[in-house]
Amino acid sequence: MAVDERERRAPLRRVLRLIHPVGFLLAGLAFAAALTPSLLPRDPLIQGVLAGVVAAVGYEIGGFLDWLWRFTQLPRPPERWQVALGLIAAGAGLGMVALGLSQAADWQNATRAVAGLELVASSFPMTIASVGGAVFVLLWILFRLFAFALDRINAQLDRVLPPRIARVVGLGALLWIVWALGDGLLLQWVFRVADASFEAADSFIEPDIAQPTSPLKSGGPGSLIDWQEMGRWGRFFAARGPTREDIAAFAGPDAMEPLRVYVGRRSADTAEARADLALRELIRVGAFERKALIVAVPVGTGWMDPGAHDTIEYMLGGDVATVGVQYSYLTSVLSLLQHPEYGVEQAAAQFEAIYNYWTRLPRATRPKLYVFGLSQGAFNSQATLPLLDLFADPIDGALWTGSPFFSSFWAMVRDGRTPDSPAWRPRFGNGSLARVMNQQGADPDYADVPWGPTRLVFLNYGSDPIVAFTSAAGVHPPAWLKPPRAPDVSPALRWYPVVTMFQLALDSAISLEVPRHGHNYAAEDYIDAWAETAAPEGWTPVRAATLKAIFKRAAAGQIEEEK
Repeated sequence: MAVDERERRAPLRRVLRLIHPVGFLLAGLAFAAALTPSLLPRDPLIQGVLAGVVAAVGYEIGGFLDWLWRFTQLPRPPERWQVALGLIAAGAGLGMVALGLSQAADWQNATRAVAGLELVASSFPMTIASVGGAVFVLLWILFRLFAFALDRINAQLDRVLPPRIARVVGLGALLWIVWALGDGLLLQWVFRVADASFEAADSFIEPDIAQPTSPLKSGGPGSLIDWQEMGRWGRFFAARGPTREDIAAFAGPDAMEPLRVYVGRRSADTAEARADLALRELIRVGAFERKALIVAVPVGTGWMDPGAHDTIEYMLGGDVATVGVQYSYLTSVLSLLQHPEYGVEQAAAQFEAIYNYWTRLPRATRPKLYVFGLSQGAFNSQATLPLLDLFADPIDGALWTGSPFFSSFWAMVRDGRTPDSPAWRPRFGNGSLARVMNQQGADPDYADVPWGPTRLVFLNYGSDPIVAFTSAAGVHPPAWLKPPRAPDVSPALRWYPVVTMFQLALDSAISLEVPRHGHNYAAEDYIDAWAETAAPEGWTPVRAATLKAIFKRAAAGQIEEEK
């Protein structure tokens, strides 16, 4: 009878050998923790994907701990207990999942509240559970296939190597095979397809963007730059934007037509040739005779943020020229993964060509020189601005928006902050060189501190995961979680090992969803940032409020059109 009972339970034991009790507990905890507040609101589908991924990672960590326990030959529970422990662990893990799903709506609303969004009555727990469960099972199967392949490799190596050496060699060999297949075949194929697709989109001539008729516009009559070679976003930048009449309604009858120069990636074969073409076009349109010249570095696709450029043109009465040079067709993430050197090389060539020409002009009559960059453009600009070479003839300032976490220049300012300042709005030195702003404007502690000859301004939202991300968040709480927190970061946000890192990574992928939150920077905040950077003559809080109202109405009208 006892033998029959053991035979009856044998299939259950074989199944439970694949289940690690600690893994189930960690998977349930990770699933629930993934639903807790983060920097940005998420829809149920995305919540489910995140929960499934971190649950699978938690499970594998539990499996590793179980293996480590056995490897060190520590005592294990009797075999008759292991089935019961496995079932208890499975029940506890599912209980954690159920608890997380029951609280998901409240946690989601804690994030939506600081983002100024309407609260939700339900978080759609069935959607989260089904999507998360499917993702978990898929990843579980993939990990089991990896383990199966590792066992087969180790079995072969055991014939010629000592067991422990065979395990190390086998794991290294399998990881190399997976990496080679993924990086050498799959990723390269993805990059080739993406590059061809984005290049085709970049070549598309939008029917609602007419070629400029003004000789002061890139791509217009007499321009050194061919209209069709400027790229999709270059044509958008050159043809759109405020007119002299628009600006005059705000700045007065002396307003001028702003100058916009843009060189597409297809306009020349090399970074240096494109930079030289940009300089010659600037000279042709009279950019060096304007009050201000802005050397802007686009994001990966070549997009130039209208909120950044339209605002400063209003503020300076149109007496400004802006130049951008495209370096990629891909999005910022893809261009950084495939050819990170392209953006840096182009930004360096662009700045060097224009700066060298600018320094040869009479100081009394040349324009003030500023640099601008958003996101990857900020990184490229910061990586190539030769600050130590500018002491003899410094530029007037720089505005960098949404500086990515991997920017060493931004990290220097953040990590070198005064001890009494928060990581999301650090105070660097005495404030005469660099200052950090957010939706609340400039740091009030610097209100009476005079600027030096160069003004370096960082505009970062506290809820921007591209600024805030760090892989170290997987092992310890990031500094920006310490009080006082940024106003747009939920006080309910908590740190969880590993999970918080995945939350930030996912938030980075959806960081453009909520206006004036995350990585979606609003024109009204650019107004305050440009006021700090360029210090327009006669600028007052009243004029700032008037201009903000103009752009708020424009944004509201655009939203209505999209509806």
